[in-house]
Amino acid sequence: QVQLVESGGGLVQAGGSLRLSCATSGNIFIINAMGWYRQAPGNQRELVATITRGGSTDYANSIQGRFTISRDIARNTVYLQMNSLKPEDTAVYYCFAEHPFSKEWGQGTQVTVSS
Repeated sequence: QVQLVESGGGLVQAGGSLRLSCATSGNIFIINAMGWYRQAPGNQRELVATITRGGSTDYANSIQGRFTISRDIARNTVYLQMNSLKPEDTAVYYCFAEHPFSKEWGQGTQVTVSS
C-alpha cells in the first residue's frame, strides 16, 4: 500500500551530524503518522521519533534536543536530522509509516558513530 525508501546513513565521528531521508510512494493519503525506529546489535528496536499527519512530533528521551524529525509534503519525504551524534546512536535506522490497515517499513539504513 505504501512504499518507503530510506537514504542518508553512513559513518560519522562523534559530535558529527547526519540527515536521514525517507521517501514515500503509493497510497500515501492513508498515512496517519511516520517516524523512525532504530535497532542496535543485541538490542530491541527503539522508537526514535514520530511525526503525525497534523505535524505533531514526539521524541525518545535518549535523543531529545539532538535529533529533529521533519517532512516535505511536496516531496512526500520525511527527514531525521541527527546532530551531536554519539557512539551509542550506532544502529540500523528504520523508517515507518502507520495507516489504518498496517505499519509499513523501510529497508533500514546503517548509522555508525565512531568515538
